[in-house]
Amino acid sequence: MDNFVNLLNAKVLPVANKIGTQRHMTAIRRGIISTLPLTIVGSFFTLINNIPIESVANALLPYKEILDIPFRYTVGILALYATFGIASSLAESYKLDKLTNGMLAVLAFLVSTAAPIHVTEDAKNVIDAGRYINIANLSASSLFASIVAGLLSVEMYRFLKNRNITIKMPAGVPPEVSNSFVALIPAAIILLFFWIVRYIFDFDISAVLGTLLMPLKGVLVGNSLFGGLLTIFLITGFWTLGIHGAAIVGPVVRPFWEMSIAQNMSEFAGGTNAHHLSTIFTEQFLQWFIWLGGAGGTLALVVLFMFSKSAYLKDLGKLAILPGLFNINEPVIFGAPIVMNPILGIPFIVGPLVTGTLSYIMTVTGVVPMMMARLPFTMPGPLGAFMSTNWSIPAMILSCVNFLIDLAIYYPFFKVFEKQQLAKE
Repeated sequence: MDNFVNLLNAKVLPVANKIGTQRHMTAIRRGIISTLPLTIVGSFFTLINNIPIESVANALLPYKEILDIPFRYTVGILALYATFGIASSLAESYKLDKLTNGMLAVLAFLVSTAAPIHVTEDAKNVIDAGRYINIANLSASSLFASIVAGLLSVEMYRFLKNRNITIKMPAGVPPEVSNSFVALIPAAIILLFFWIVRYIFDFDISAVLGTLLMPLKGVLVGNSLFGGLLTIFLITGFWTLGIHGAAIVGPVVRPFWEMSIAQNMSEFAGGTNAHHLSTIFTEQFLQWFIWLGGAGGTLALVVLFMFSKSAYLKDLGKLAILPGLFNINEPVIFGAPIVMNPILGIPFIVGPLVTGTLSYIMTVTGVVPMMMARLPFTMPGPLGAFMSTNWSIPAMILSCVNFLIDLAIYYPFFKVFEKQQLAKE
């Protein structure tokens, strides 16, 4: 076992760390995560619009369309916000002007993705004649196009700036004015490039990337038990190596997560029953059914620590219980530690695979609905499961059952670890 751990340290850890800290991967992760406040707020309006109390629902019925607007302008145009966040983050890493690069990236994304629709007089019985933008093109379904626009526009700006293909202002000109003139030539070139690609060569980045990457989405983030368990295994496996699992897997999986929960929310807002939405293995499915207390379902381990005979583990349990209730588990991951610890690493990986399988079975058999809302990750598990599945009591019960399963899986490993600690003490 020691040889295996040493091999992981020597071969796997450096590569994983390099991937996790790579400039573009970090920008994608930070840019997409920056949209969380918007999507969470949008989710709350979806929940309000679907309160399962008949008297309240009837009272809100005249305002249903108005209450839907915040959702449409948060989750509904998620890719637009993500584009700005990704470009700003990448520009910051290069020490470039974040505001300028964020705006140029949004320009590139809109030109390449949101082609105006021309409506003729014949369609006036539907909407007025003119040119319109379909905001569905700005939703999470275009997230990969936003990533390309965000990264490529910043790289083009940096290339031009480093080669002095810009307009320079005299010394003493305020920075905000100087940055605007510096961006003039890059803005024109970026605009022309994305315009030519989209309208002269008729190359739709969003459509092409969607076609190429959708099979991967179907495996990692879809309705495949194998794909869901693979995602769980990768995240927990990296954590046991001391690497933030979601930070490594996130740049690949997170765009799919965002697309999936946005699609589920949109379908639900359109009247689809929560049992018949598109995707099971959303990030919220992991959060509320599997990551109870954080990745690895560590809330159960923290509870066991609280009643340990070991003074150290008992103190650690008391320290970690409050963060654990709100799904923050770094204190126990690095305090126990779980990192590079085969005794606790095994249940840390196995437990979520078991609860993930059970939760999948409960979902496909219709016992619990699919996730139709996004809540803050700090929401306690059972409550998050209850609200995110359209107020489903079976979902809340399943979350509690999964906690008991985690307890049972962690217990024998905890006893072995506790014996080691007692020997040391």
